[in-house]
Amino acid sequence: MKSLTSLWSSVAQEWATRCCTSATFDVKTVESRFEHEGLSFLAITLADFGKAIQKWLDQGFVVPSDAPSFKKDRLTGLPVFLRGFLGRVFDPCSGALLDSPCIDSIHALRQLTLMFSKISLPNADSLSVAVVTPRRERKAMLGYVQCEHEVKRNDSLLDPAYLADFKRVSSMLFGDLFAKVDRDIHWCRLTPKHGPGAVADRLSSNGKYRLRSWPLRLQQVMPAEDFLLPSHRFSDELSKNFVEPGTETPVRVITVPKTLKAPRIIAIEPTAMQYSQQALLRSILDAFQEDGFLSRVIGFDDQDPNREMARLGSLTGALATLDLSEASDRVSNQHVRAMIEDFPALLQAVDGCRSRKADVPGHGVIRIAKFASMGSALCFPFEAMVFLTLIFLGIERELSAPLSPSTIQSYKEQVRVFGDDLIVPRDYVLSVVDELHTFGYVVNTGKSYWTGRFRESCGREYYDGHDVSIVKVRQVFPTRRQDASGIISLVSLRNQLYWAGLWETVKRLDRKIEKLLIHFPVVSPTSPLLGRESVLGYQFQKIDPFLHNPLTKGYKVVAKPPLDPLEGSGALLKCLLRGHSERFALKQISSESHTVDVASVDTEHLERSGRPEHVSIKLGWGSPF
Repeated sequence: MKSLTSLWSSVAQEWATRCCTSATFDVKTVESRFEHEGLSFLAITLADFGKAIQKWLDQGFVVPSDAPSFKKDRLTGLPVFLRGFLGRVFDPCSGALLDSPCIDSIHALRQLTLMFSKISLPNADSLSVAVVTPRRERKAMLGYVQCEHEVKRNDSLLDPAYLADFKRVSSMLFGDLFAKVDRDIHWCRLTPKHGPGAVADRLSSNGKYRLRSWPLRLQQVMPAEDFLLPSHRFSDELSKNFVEPGTETPVRVITVPKTLKAPRIIAIEPTAMQYSQQALLRSILDAFQEDGFLSRVIGFDDQDPNREMARLGSLTGALATLDLSEASDRVSNQHVRAMIEDFPALLQAVDGCRSRKADVPGHGVIRIAKFASMGSALCFPFEAMVFLTLIFLGIERELSAPLSPSTIQSYKEQVRVFGDDLIVPRDYVLSVVDELHTFGYVVNTGKSYWTGRFRESCGREYYDGHDVSIVKVRQVFPTRRQDASGIISLVSLRNQLYWAGLWETVKRLDRKIEKLLIHFPVVSPTSPLLGRESVLGYQFQKIDPFLHNPLTKGYKVVAKPPLDPLEGSGALLKCLLRGHSERFALKQISSESHTVDVASVDTEHLERSGRPEHVSIKLGWGSPF
């Protein structure tokens, strides 16, 4: 664990040199507090200080009470910790943001306070950390249930006139898209898909293709004969085992690591629901790609447009970035139903593949009013559509005039939604925030920015047009080569710090890694080997005698799917669905790149399937590029 404070010290000293200041006393403070408070100081206390600094950047002045865990200067009231950097950003006497703050110091303050905010521990109890994981998990589950109660209350309090306006604006935005998906459902043009992840009924990855039970709610719109069998010739295998709504398997609510302060909550869907949701998702994404406007204002797989708009917002101040708390869990099913109620086939399909109950540890099985939690394939697209509708509803309220299709089109360069990361024009931000609150959504004011020059969206942060994004430590440093996930994380951290320009810190990490890995070659970022990335390119040791490609010796990541044999009609169904998925993927790429990498084709998918149970590293020869 001392290696983490050594890393912090090295980064602090390197940034201090770059910013023409000193971090000597800051290093002593971190070492002392870490000795008494443990990892929670780095992961929680420092992170809270970093969030306060971001707030000060946005509002333009320091509020000392926002950093209660750090000693204040008697004369100015400003935090003593990191004051060498703070003094280059804020006036040491008044605490006001300088007219021309040092961008490097802003970057350094963020790096030094937020570096460990996302670190995860496999077993916190064994590391003497001031964190009680079971208590925090119980608190997260209680928050999930309380959020559910709030959704129900907001549904009952929402003025019907507001819901009517919501439906009207939604129809202008998504009417054509919903009509296309509705036709796909009506003419049975949906293709389902199983994923490699866990399901509530605990079937294995290949075992999902042997599914023979089907929710009765789905039968009329997605017949089991078409979805569960490769051909009607196998209809004798279908026992008509339809599940009544009251006996359906509920989603299984679990926690996954997010930060030491709080876990993330997701819901594991039953197999039949996940399978049919993927069919609808594919149709929705197809319709999105065909719509020139919607593909500009909603993102599903490309975060770069959000990031570029956040950069421009930090430079000009014309765009605001908003972040929502518990966004997925606050999307009401009533809001989604209002959007699609004029499209009967779509409404029936969405309602049929939506889980109505959740099994919450410590609270039992409860009926849910939310549309879906994270884990549903339809959660992401429908929450984006709801948020986009509310953004334009907020703009309409500010304009005090009904929106028209041409007016909506005029905002295609100023509005963008990617999950719960929203970008809106600053002139309308207060109206948009008010509209979100009216419909029961909570804007995270600690991560939403519109007054200053700081903006954040999709994992990137900017100040006055400068990228001040940071490198984060994800895992505790490994102590032996057998800790494969730790080794992989450490090499990734080393390379990220290299491209961030912290080369002295990288030299120290290289010495540490070389004690764990006998071979640690210089490779390009696309190499399959664990190695050192460099602006000077890659190095190699020999030439492949057959392919004449350069080769070097290094460690490869080995992650083999577990044994999960599949045969019979289930195997045939999987092969047919995989063939359709490959054709669908080819549609997404340009015509000049229709080549298939034969080496990447999985020839063992009927023998092994699912997410690997463990990863390891293996020494061998491989390509350095």
